[in-house]
Amino acid sequence: MRRTALAMATALLLGGTALATAPEGDTGAATVHPELWPAAKSPAAITDAATEARIDALMARMTIEQKVGQLIQADISTVTPQDLETYPLGSILAGGNSGPNGNERSSAADWAALVGEFRAVSLQPQDNGVAIPIIFGVDAVHGHNNIPGATLFPHNIGLGAAHDPELIQRIGAVTAAEIAGSGIEWTFAPTLAVPQDLRWGRSYEGYSSDPRLVADYARAMVLGLQGALVTGRPVGPAHVAATAKHYLADGGTFEGKDQGDAKIGEDELIAKHAQGYPAAIDAGALTVMASFSSWNGVKTHGNKGLLTDALKGKMGFEGFVVGDWNGHGQVAGCSVTDCAQAVNAGLDMYMAPDSWKGLYESTLREAKDGTIGAERLDDAVRRILRVKYKLGLFDTDHVDRGDVAAVGAPDHLAVAREAVAKSLVLLKNNGGLLPIKPGAKLLVAGPGADNMAMQAGGWTISWQGTDVTHDDFPNGQTIWEGLKQAAEAAGGSAILSADGSFTDKPDVAIVVFGEEPYAEFQGDVPTLDYQPAEATDLATLKKLKAAGVPVVAVFLSGRPLFTNPEINAADAFVAAWLPGSQGAGVADVLVARADGKAAKDFTGTLPFAWPADARSPVEKPQFAVGYGLTYADDKTVPTLPEELGVDVAAMMNVENFFAGGRARAPWTLSIADAGGSRQVESAPLDSSYGLLRTRSVDVHAQEDGKAFVWSGPATFNLSGPVADMTRQLNNSFALRLDWRIDAAGTAPVTLALGGVPLDIGAMVRAAPVGDVSTLKVPLRCFADAGANLARVDYAVSVTADKGFAATLLGARVEAVGENLPCPAKAE
Repeated sequence: MRRTALAMATALLLGGTALATAPEGDTGAATVHPELWPAAKSPAAITDAATEARIDALMARMTIEQKVGQLIQADISTVTPQDLETYPLGSILAGGNSGPNGNERSSAADWAALVGEFRAVSLQPQDNGVAIPIIFGVDAVHGHNNIPGATLFPHNIGLGAAHDPELIQRIGAVTAAEIAGSGIEWTFAPTLAVPQDLRWGRSYEGYSSDPRLVADYARAMVLGLQGALVTGRPVGPAHVAATAKHYLADGGTFEGKDQGDAKIGEDELIAKHAQGYPAAIDAGALTVMASFSSWNGVKTHGNKGLLTDALKGKMGFEGFVVGDWNGHGQVAGCSVTDCAQAVNAGLDMYMAPDSWKGLYESTLREAKDGTIGAERLDDAVRRILRVKYKLGLFDTDHVDRGDVAAVGAPDHLAVAREAVAKSLVLLKNNGGLLPIKPGAKLLVAGPGADNMAMQAGGWTISWQGTDVTHDDFPNGQTIWEGLKQAAEAAGGSAILSADGSFTDKPDVAIVVFGEEPYAEFQGDVPTLDYQPAEATDLATLKKLKAAGVPVVAVFLSGRPLFTNPEINAADAFVAAWLPGSQGAGVADVLVARADGKAAKDFTGTLPFAWPADARSPVEKPQFAVGYGLTYADDKTVPTLPEELGVDVAAMMNVENFFAGGRARAPWTLSIADAGGSRQVESAPLDSSYGLLRTRSVDVHAQEDGKAFVWSGPATFNLSGPVADMTRQLNNSFALRLDWRIDAAGTAPVTLALGGVPLDIGAMVRAAPVGDVSTLKVPLRCFADAGANLARVDYAVSVTADKGFAATLLGARVEAVGENLPCPAKAE
């Protein structure tokens, strides 16, 4: 019966960053010359003689276990307050998909309660009478984006378009007040990346490609978050510690790959990527986060020249350096549970979200046997304690954070709305269509018009931000809601029609469209060609234009993309970036008041060059950095060329289906059972009848794997547009899966390509359970079994039954130089 049910399910379902790289070694090309680096210095007010004396006295009483504990940071998903009774950890964080009690939508009060629980246990003296409070960190990168109802600002790329350091400082102060309102004292912001290749999925976390603007914003944001440091006084209750990140050159990696390698000289490294750090240090930044990335083959987490000689030496940084999510495990010779090399290089605190216990034990052993020297250990501990004292975390002068009324306060929302208006960039306004005249009948269309997730982007409630709804931000407005209110206030009207259909011809149509939410890994793309999930945006623009309706295009994106066809199809084109929760800020600029005057003019200009084709980096832009029209400009944008400049089809990954924890474009991941199919994003998901469950897991890097657990007959599919794989077939390619068999079970397991399944049960049961392994099946095996490799739409399908579980890390086709046998065709 099981075999029969499985065969039936298989027939129904099939009918109907590369893997984390192996740690790099020193190529010899990453030598640092400190004399070349800019001079900076943490302000004297970061500490004082009395504080250093208190630290001396405290460290003299600390056990080596307590000292090592200060170096370890664990994530709330894997540690409990009670664990601190045994493991004296120095820090706790909440990662992008972590929330109190497993609830990503916990309130500010819930967060404050959780922080309080951890802090209370950490303040219980151990046998030596010493108690050291934890420091709690969170990714609040565009407002306190972890909490529903918080004030959500435009992502950094939009703030870069505003070119307004004073606004940035106010945003920092608002964000700090809301973080502090939830009882937290440390944010992992600001990002000081200077992205050079916009294919990088974290480009929107960078303010600009101009390092001068990044430096100006670094100072402003640090001062906004922390306030100005004052000697002998802790950071105030409405401020939090800032983190200058990701040190260094995370925005300069080769081919825009996340966690990649910046293959550049030291002069370029300093001139383009280091300029924000002296400004942040001089402003008093209390922490710096090391980057996942490498510089000329050497991981920053293990680069002593960058962490110690340049940052702490020439740039005079006196706070502490924290790692990124298990980033130490990528250093040559390291694992996530053992990496003395990182501390010896200058890392002060490991971010060890789920590896903390093993890492604590190995670090303790290495501190005792001298692998980590006593002087280096004490320096790291002193730096961490210095920051904790500056935040007023010790019981003798504890600074109380937890004013929940600050979260989503009306004056905070007003700052966010102002920021949205200032972030908009007008690329085209032919015929002076904007601002929209009072009394106009508006048609608002497009998938982004009434979509809080699209306008908020990644790092919103969850890591990737894909499951955000309007209910998460009850004090916010979608762009549609803002436009409707503005139109009616000016004596006009507005209707919402996602597909642009109408019965009563409108005076103007506003089409809101753009990228779906994403964060790191999942945002990496092979070209700068705008490729919507469904190819309806351009058709909607053209349909409205053909009907004689003037059209305004509002483009939501985390980066400039090649959109010349869309620009040509619209009379006006607005780059709106990822504006956050206050969509009314868009209407403040686009819709005139009843008196016919615009409430606000366009002031934003491009922080990055806008591409003239799909190539990256952008060498010959369509619109240069600094471009942006205002209502005073009388400029007609001519019809733009629509040639892509590259073979997009060839670059869209016919051979790489899954890597870095996600399906690679144009392929999509779905799970299916007899109840139907569901597309998989970053959030945990069950198939329709609950027979297959999937979730993101950490194997070599943060969420680089998808875990699948079967409780009945079901399939996961990697599918996409019809692809021709005959070239790969004729050149002896194989389908390769890199995965970890978590439970082999006894039921049949099949692997299909092109809808033809082969029985891989024997191969599965021969693989080591719990360890990553590789499975290769030649493409000729599928062709011999009847698959048409000239038309492949289902590239990978794995079907199994109850008892089987596996974690997928990579799926691709690759050339093989060995004669591999074929599994039998599944019955």
